[in-house]
Amino acid sequence: MQLTFNQIVIPPGRNLLLKDIDWSTLEELLEELGETRAARLSYSQGMLEIMVPLAEHEAGKEIIGDLVKVILEEWGIDFWALGSTTFKNSAMAQAIEADACFYIQHEAMVRGKKRIDLTNDPPPDLAIEIDISSRTRFDNYEKLGVPELWRYDGEHLEINVLQNGHYVTSATSIHFPQFPLVEAIPQYMKQSQSVGRNATMKAFRAWVRSYLS
Repeated sequence: MQLTFNQIVIPPGRNLLLKDIDWSTLEELLEELGETRAARLSYSQGMLEIMVPLAEHEAGKEIIGDLVKVILEEWGIDFWALGSTTFKNSAMAQAIEADACFYIQHEAMVRGKKRIDLTNDPPPDLAIEIDISSRTRFDNYEKLGVPELWRYDGEHLEINVLQNGHYVTSATSIHFPQFPLVEAIPQYMKQSQSVGRNATMKAFRAWVRSYLS
């Protein structure tokens, strides 16, 4: 009897690692699982990781994603938010699904596209990972050339920028250099847990405007 991926049960907050998975098998898996699923996938040269996020994880990615949108809206910058879109490059044997991602500088190049293939299209300018139950591996993002990666562990924000093919921890974002986000994002994340999303977004929007005025 052949085991199918839909028969595998992964509890929320847990990861499953599979080795020696070829590219065609990855494509079959993505087709089998479909786009409306809870699991996140990460693939690098035969190693496949499948993770099922916790509710805390999902709430974190939504709030941080909304905070980024506030900055971009107030700054008047067009962007394309693609959530957990699967990004693939078959030539590099790499695939990743970020918790949230944004096209900012390259927004016009992907605007309105229904499918994105990194063999031809640019990678997202900013990717966000919520590292509450596991720690993000850098390999995929580095090899796919994502310029900036944020990691939030429930208390701290770590900003990583790509330099000479490798990530370097930075005190500021290359996309939003004037904002002290390493301090501000955790502060507003904590605030959202006590006063709610809408009040937090209103306060954050006012904070952003204070830097832009």
